[in-house]
Amino acid sequence: MTESTESRRKRMHIRAWRRGTKEMDLILGGYADDRLAAMDEAELEMFDALLAQDDHALYQWVTGQDAAPEVFAPLVAELAARPAPS
Repeated sequence: MTESTESRRKRMHIRAWRRGTKEMDLILGGYADDRLAAMDEAELEMFDALLAQDDHALYQWVTGQDAAPEVFAPLVAELAARPAPS
């Protein structure tokens, strides 16, 4: 059974907001709130793959403490360019 696009978006939204660290909840959850509904299939694939990464590594990539893997670099740059959550 394949997951519908609507179900996938809902699952990804929950995963973005329930990361385990508050910082990544705010960064990824806010991004999901703003962008998830408009993502095409390729963007959904990339965001889903990013959500599978470790929070500690993600935080280091987004804050520039460590370089993101090339495959995630454009998405991480987009996340890093967003205004800080308030």
